[in-house]
Amino acid sequence: MKIGVIGAGSWGTALAHRAAANGHETVLWVYEPELLSSLRSTGVNHLFLPDIQLQPGLQYTGDLAEAAADADLVVLVTPTQVTRSVLEQLAPALQSQSPLVSASKGIELGTLCTVSQMCGQVLGEAILQRFVALSGPTFAREVALGLPSLIVAGSASQAAACQVQTAFSSPEFRVYTSEDTIGVELGGAVKNVIAIAAGIADGLGFGHNTRAALITRGLAEIRRLGRVMGAQDTTFAGLAGMGDLVLTCTGDLSRNRTVGVKLGQGQSLTEIMAEMRMVAEGVKSAESVYALARRLGVEMPITHKVYDILYGDKPARQAVLELMSRDLKAE
Repeated sequence: MKIGVIGAGSWGTALAHRAAANGHETVLWVYEPELLSSLRSTGVNHLFLPDIQLQPGLQYTGDLAEAAADADLVVLVTPTQVTRSVLEQLAPALQSQSPLVSASKGIELGTLCTVSQMCGQVLGEAILQRFVALSGPTFAREVALGLPSLIVAGSASQAAACQVQTAFSSPEFRVYTSEDTIGVELGGAVKNVIAIAAGIADGLGFGHNTRAALITRGLAEIRRLGRVMGAQDTTFAGLAGMGDLVLTCTGDLSRNRTVGVKLGQGQSLTEIMAEMRMVAEGVKSAESVYALARRLGVEMPITHKVYDILYGDKPARQAVLELMSRDLKAE
C-alpha cells in the first residue's frame, strides 16, 4: 500500500522507516527545507535520528498534498499544537475512504481537544469512523533500530485498526488493536505530564520509592480522566496506559523525563527548552491537561503540581512536599 507520513521528527521518521522496511511505498513529509535536502542526499535524519541509515526506498517531500495523494494510510506525527493547521492544509488531498492515523501525543491548548476531536472538527465527524490512534511504549530510536517493540492501534473501526496493524507489523514491531480510541489518546498525552513529575523527583535526588509512587498515582489520574471522557479502564492497564507510562517515566531517552530532571536540578524552563531540539509534548500538555481536568472536575494532583512548577514558578521541592501533605485517605 501507499503510506504518507506527515512529520519528520524522530517518531515520524521511525514510523516511515518501518513502513518502508515492510515494502510499502512510503512518502515522508519534511517541514524543514534543509532537512529535506539532507535526507534526499544522505538518507539520514541528522537532526532527529542521527547515525541511522533509513530505508533506501523511503521517499521525501516538502509538499503536504504530495505526501497524502492516493495514500492508503495517512499518518499524522506532528506536534499537537500545530496539528489543526496541518489538517486544514491536508484536507483537500485526503482520500475519502482511507484511514487517518494519529501518532501524536498531546492535548490542544485553548480548545482542549484530542487529535481525534480536532479531526472531527476540521474534517467532519465522518472521519472518526476511520480514525486510528497509534500509541504505546515506543522510543523512536529503538523502533528505527529494529529493537522489539509493541504498540496499540485504537479505532472505532475494527477494519481501520486492522489495516494499520497489517501495514506496520513485523517481527520487530508488533501492533495490537483496540476499540478504545479516546483511551489510547489519553494514555499517550497524559503520561508525558507524569513523566515530567518523575524526572523532577529524580532531579531532586529522590529514590526508586518516589518514582514508583508517582507512576502508580499518575496512572490513577489518567484513569480518572479517562472514565469521565468515556475511555475503558482496561486500556490504561495495557500498552497505551501503564506500558507507555513506565517507559516515559524511567527511560533515559524520554524527553519529558529529561525536562523534569533538569527542573529538579534547578534549571529554569526557559533554559531547558532553549537546549532542546526535539519537542517535549508534556510541557504544553501540562497546561492543557490541567485546564481539561478543571473543566471536567477531575482530581489530578500530580498534574496540578507539574503545572504549578512549569507555569507558576513553584519550587519543585515545595510541590513534592505539598503532594505528600495532602489529606490522608484510602487508596
